[in-house]
Amino acid sequence: MDVTSQALLAAQLKAEALFAEVIERGMVSAGKLESELSAEIHALAQSRFGLRRHWHKRIARSGPNTMLTYHDESDDRRITADDIVYLDFGPVFEAWEADFGRTYVLGADPIKHRLAADIADAFQRGKEFYRQSPNLTAGELYDYVAALAGSYGWEFGAATAGHLIGPFPHERRPKDPKRFSIRHGNSISLREPDERGAVRHWILEIHFIDRVRRIGGFLEELLTVDVREAVV
Repeated sequence: MDVTSQALLAAQLKAEALFAEVIERGMVSAGKLESELSAEIHALAQSRFGLRRHWHKRIARSGPNTMLTYHDESDDRRITADDIVYLDFGPVFEAWEADFGRTYVLGADPIKHRLAADIADAFQRGKEFYRQSPNLTAGELYDYVAALAGSYGWEFGAATAGHLIGPFPHERRPKDPKRFSIRHGNSISLREPDERGAVRHWILEIHFIDRVRRIGGFLEELLTVDVREAVV
């Protein structure tokens, strides 16, 4: 594994540890505003990891707000019992970005638990599709994971299914901002190197929703780095 891959994986593992601690401490709880949860997570990240910088806004969404994407604005909602909640972190650990999203279910609602399980399964299927497809484009991967939603009985909830990531700030193309996103019709190869010839790294995002029940689930992490390849 190259140095960049190792650094990005290390950043992701820290974000994963942060999420685990949020759950272990019972911070996702009924009666709390989404903004209060976000502020508590920020404080924990500072005290636990010395984290002071985030490359994108921190998001905590619950109930009907879980149908919304990163870009959507929403009212600050109070979490209720038996709710579904998703968290989206964008911390910068040292010079490296992490982008980590997970869904958590309060209570025992089997449909919400199935949704959380289905997005995790779909992520692994999307990652396996990437592994097995050396010439895969961003558009082809989007179409694949979006179609998975229907096979599970859900709807894909976003116009994108991921984006570029790297050292902070990652590569951008202001005149063509859609170039580095996983979306329908994008012909960029996911294995195309950057202008310096370096490997590009991508995040895969799975967002399934149910418009009738007004719930959604979200999961994201590195697509292009496999934890199984990590050097111990």
